[in-house]
Amino acid sequence: MSTHVTIVGAGLGGLTLARVLHVHGIPATVYEAEPSAAARAQGGMLDIHEHNGRRALDAAGLTEEFRALVLPGRQATRALAPDGTVLHDEPDDGTGGRPEVLRGELRRILLDSLPPGTVRWGHKVTGVRALGDGRHEVAFAEGSSVTTTLLVGADGAWSRVRPLLSDAVPEYTGTSFVETYLYDAENRHPATAKAVGGGAMFALAPGKGIQAHREDGGTLHTYVALRRPLDWFAAVDFTDPATAAARIAAEFGGWAPELTALITDGETPPVLRPLHTLPAGHRWDRVPGVTLLGDAAHLMIPNGEGANLAMYDGAELGRALAAHPDDTGAALTAYEQAMFSRSAAEAAEAGLLHDLMFGDDSPHGLIAMFTGAAGTS
Repeated sequence: MSTHVTIVGAGLGGLTLARVLHVHGIPATVYEAEPSAAARAQGGMLDIHEHNGRRALDAAGLTEEFRALVLPGRQATRALAPDGTVLHDEPDDGTGGRPEVLRGELRRILLDSLPPGTVRWGHKVTGVRALGDGRHEVAFAEGSSVTTTLLVGADGAWSRVRPLLSDAVPEYTGTSFVETYLYDAENRHPATAKAVGGGAMFALAPGKGIQAHREDGGTLHTYVALRRPLDWFAAVDFTDPATAAARIAAEFGGWAPELTALITDGETPPVLRPLHTLPAGHRWDRVPGVTLLGDAAHLMIPNGEGANLAMYDGAELGRALAAHPDDTGAALTAYEQAMFSRSAAEAAEAGLLHDLMFGDDSPHGLIAMFTGAAGTS
């Protein structure tokens, strides 16, 4: 295939695509708004699933590098009541069925696997326009532009490429996360470290919850969930970390102090993460020379599948292009039809999981799912 592939976005999906293309000898360039690979933290822990994320890594030829990143013991899962009572405790069984890695480390091995110069940092896309015959122009904030015959939007929830294909825009789900960190937890926050345990911890109630995960060393990474309108969060002064933390913690009055300490004792400023989704079953008619992957294509409620799906999208798109070297249209059609089907199914599952976690029966529905109780899947 002689077509040069232009990828917007150096997240896991875009980098997986670039790597799989490289494996098949297809040239690609990735344009990324961030100034460098180290410009910001890349998020927390990811459990990489055998049916999608790990298959993508296999296609990328990075399975051994991935295995070296896995943090042992992090598959442990526990659910606590608001008073700290343990409702469910599932230790890591050691089978490696859902290996946990740090997102930043996974991104690093993908970056390291690409030829120098593949990623062009500091290229923030300001506009994309169709030129006809499947050609598109991508304009950047620093004044330059590129013209391409094959454009892939791997640029996330607020994709600049998506409007070429779809009028859909992300909508607020009614729930937001607030992100916090505790460091050196065994020494500085021993009660909280004990409550979280060795892997993931959920303390949930209808419309809210505290979710934490043990990362490398003694780092505890927390997402506090609240079902509130955006106007409610707009009234919280996140420029004053202590005030913001106190306001969020006030929504968990009466909860165990070892749980609310994940909010009040946070050692980084709390960060608001509103949850948005694209319409369920989002799809588009085939447009020559352009497609989407990951959140740009199928933004959904967090359910542990987002990174896995983005990587699998990238791998499957790369393989489709390699399989149809003389017919880009056929490659994109094959990729999109399969992607539409699997992403719609995953979005439906994500909605069900969100209801189990924060619906009226929380946390009992989620625990029933963990334990395989009758009436759950």
